[in-house]
Amino acid sequence: MAQAIPRSQDTLKKDETVNLIAASKVNGTKLFNSKGERAGEVEDIMIDKTSGHVAYAVAAFGGFLGLGETRRAIPWSVLHYDTSLDGYVANVDDSVLKDAPNEIPAGDGHYRDMDWNSRVYSHFGVPPYWI
Repeated sequence: MAQAIPRSQDTLKKDETVNLIAASKVNGTKLFNSKGERAGEVEDIMIDKTSGHVAYAVAAFGGFLGLGETRRAIPWSVLHYDTSLDGYVANVDDSVLKDAPNEIPAGDGHYRDMDWNSRVYSHFGVPPYWI
């Protein structure tokens, strides 16, 4: 007999599957460069409401206790989860990660700014999620 699918939110929050994770649990996950060195952490993920595609991770770099941190968008397609590191690895040269074009601008207007989004994807050398 097949095992029942958990119905309670507490169970779903606690029990992940091998390949699935709740978006809320990605927040705070370590981010590593391609050499396996700690680079920052994933602060959030942005999901396209219409298509359901994960567009990019919002990553926080540097700083101390929230001061001096920078936030950059990293296309989700650039990241892969490494179980031995218990975090996401950016599959690009370290210089690409460090020299991302710009911080995420204040406010939410950039989410609809296709030029800004295109620059982010172009910098990382991957096709945009909407293609």
